[in-house]
Amino acid sequence: MSGATPRALAAEGIGALILFATVVGSGVMAQRLAGGNDAVALLGNTAATGAVLFVLITLLGPISGAQFNPAVTLMLGERRQWLPYIAAQLIGGIAGVLIAHAMFDMPLFELSGKVRTGPGQWLGEFVATFGLLFTIVVGSRQRADAVPALVALWIVAGYWFTSSTSFANPAITIARALTDSFAGIRAIDAPGFIAAQLAGGWAGVVVGTWLAGPTKRT
Repeated sequence: MSGATPRALAAEGIGALILFATVVGSGVMAQRLAGGNDAVALLGNTAATGAVLFVLITLLGPISGAQFNPAVTLMLGERRQWLPYIAAQLIGGIAGVLIAHAMFDMPLFELSGKVRTGPGQWLGEFVATFGLLFTIVVGSRQRADAVPALVALWIVAGYWFTSSTSFANPAITIARALTDSFAGIRAIDAPGFIAAQLAGGWAGVVVGTWLAGPTKRT
């Protein structure tokens, strides 16, 4: 993966901005169009998120690794990347939330009231982030060219089969605490999600590395 060069940090910040704006903006749009039908709203939110992930990873992967996620940075990035990458992800991601609010004529700054807590939701985040890191590790060794599609498809699936709707990202968890919309999470519930994400990410790397082995297949 690339070091923390200005271009790499810009790619992480811009990627997080677009990704987080898509998650929040598509949630707002989907909820407004769905007329109270949460299943339809989730479908719209899922499709937009999966599509933009494929685009961003394909375009920005060669520049920064297209991490956009502190769990990925901490588990797979170089130590010199940790602080600058995570800062870029958070700054860009929060800017993305503010842009989404502005596009939909919402207050720029708000706190979420959406309750997301409990052992079932924490397990959902563990599973979602386990699968994400497992997908990246195994995919990079078996089919590196397919990683953008594999990651996008994992997140799309995770929206529907995990109890938490697959945040799988500490930075987006923090950013989603700043939107009182379909995609939101109460700030008080965020630490439980983040702890589960980090534990799941670590487990995904351990299992994926063991299973795929250290040698990349050609």
